[in-house]
Amino acid sequence: MKPVLLVDDSPTILASMSDILSRSGYAVERAPHAEAALDKARAGLAPGLVITDFHMPGMDGVQLIGELRKLPAFRFTPMLVLTTESQQEKRDAARQAGATGWLVKPVQADKLLQVIKQVAPAVQPKAA
Repeated sequence: MKPVLLVDDSPTILASMSDILSRSGYAVERAPHAEAALDKARAGLAPGLVITDFHMPGMDGVQLIGELRKLPAFRFTPMLVLTTESQQEKRDAARQAGATGWLVKPVQADKLLQVIKQVAPAVQPKAA
């Protein structure tokens, strides 16, 4: 089962999103910042979906997506940006970097699971 890679500098967001996904049967891999996510990717992690925060210290989520898209294993991996931002120019920048979609915080559990099923149908929760 391919995991969902969650990238966020907020321990609270990482914990809550991870909890939602884990309780729904998804495998989850977490990274506290973009550089850690990139290190995991370069070490061979091949998630079925990446969900990254937009604003993080150092490399932001858009830059992370751009860097991940350079790796062959991530060329077609769905990537979602999770943020409080809603400006169109930021969405456009994310899309240009290779983002598949956009989630506005706070995201409800049912909405998150619905979006995952839409953008990453290959990422399946383990059977109950």
